[in-house]
Amino acid sequence: MPTVEELYRNYGILADATEQVGQHKDAYQVILDGVKGGTKEKRLAAQFIPKFFKHFPELADSAINAQLDLCEDEDVSIRRQAIKELPQFATGENLPRVADILTQLLQTDDSAEFNLVNNALLSIFKMDAKGTLGGLFSQILQGEDIVRERAIKFLSTKLKTLPDEVLTKEVEELILTESKKVLEDVTGEEFVLFMKILSGLKSLQTVSGRQQLVELVAEQADLEQTFNPSDPDCVDRLLQCTRQAVPLFSKNVHSTRFVTYFCEQVLPNLSSLTTPVEGLDIQLEVLKLLAEMSSFCGDMEKLETNLRKLFDKLLEYMPLPPEEAENGENAGNEEPKLQFSYVECLLYSFHQLGRKLPDFLTAKLNAEKLKDFKIRLQYFARGLQVYIRQLRLALQGKTGEALKTEEQKRANEDTTSGSPPKKPPTGPKRDARQIYNPPSGKYSSNLGNFNYERSLQGK
Repeated sequence: MPTVEELYRNYGILADATEQVGQHKDAYQVILDGVKGGTKEKRLAAQFIPKFFKHFPELADSAINAQLDLCEDEDVSIRRQAIKELPQFATGENLPRVADILTQLLQTDDSAEFNLVNNALLSIFKMDAKGTLGGLFSQILQGEDIVRERAIKFLSTKLKTLPDEVLTKEVEELILTESKKVLEDVTGEEFVLFMKILSGLKSLQTVSGRQQLVELVAEQADLEQTFNPSDPDCVDRLLQCTRQAVPLFSKNVHSTRFVTYFCEQVLPNLSSLTTPVEGLDIQLEVLKLLAEMSSFCGDMEKLETNLRKLFDKLLEYMPLPPEEAENGENAGNEEPKLQFSYVECLLYSFHQLGRKLPDFLTAKLNAEKLKDFKIRLQYFARGLQVYIRQLRLALQGKTGEALKTEEQKRANEDTTSGSPPKKPPTGPKRDARQIYNPPSGKYSSNLGNFNYERSLQGK
């Protein structure tokens, strides 16, 4: 094993040789052997090996392997120095191998080391984007889980920082091709990250590009298969995919395929949906997504059939006025419970699809349906007005800070109370709180659930 002095002497030989440096193979071999020495020798080898690497192509494998040994050394300072110099080995056919090595090194838990690996990868990306992608995707497809996870996150965070001259059309096409291979077997989180990667590519900003992404999501959502509402994974996959598809829809990129699937497969099973996400109102989540998609629905083959399914589901959440007894009191024991958020989403979706079939309710065959709908709608509207008045009264004179304090106090009382939980009401699943988080999106931002007060009967 060479000493520090021998390493410096052979370094001097190579440095002084200028254009004839390639003739001093023995001197370079001494430097390569420095990786077998102590800490000082290894530190020098980590700097000297890459400096003269390009002059000895016949020793390329030995040099890369020697530097890789230093990248895995126990001494963190040696590892950092070796990693920092790795881009100097990324020449010609060696670049994909260096990219592969750097991708594997992403698994480090040392933050400074991790940053060096990221910087090194970005450095060789600018030298040869396609070669670097080859190394990254090789590890994503075949590497260990931690390497796969961090390589995907590298792409999702770093690609957008690269200049246009690096991310050419050919490079973006390679990213799409390789991403499709990965998407054949991904987790939900990985799928979201890849959609972030792909939707950020310039070549996919066009109408045809967006349509291509929608088809990719539809394939991932498995829209050709029969929907299984009792399978939490099936439900979660559909929601994850639909959330990724919604931002892609426009007047030129239609949501028809998704809307049709929701109307035919999901709405009839709305009350039996299961989800692995604790605390999620899965029914409301489905209806919100349907409402957001309905604005961009194109021509639909079974429009009338699907519109009828949507309308029937709407009626489930819009009760008829309760019958009154002879003394003017309600004949039933319970007042109807109104689901404002559900109705808001369903009404919006019904309106958007109904515009394509304007005589759906006015046709002679549907006269009774229209009459029944008007009664339900009027009753629901009266209930909404009562709720708004009560809400305004409850909020009167209270500032935002006071409301926040009350909410925190109420939450604390709920967690410390020793009283048994109240029996949940029967019927469609409701929001846990009386005042719910209103549906987001383009359809509205109105109010929440409401249990009719008896005062309504006199309105």
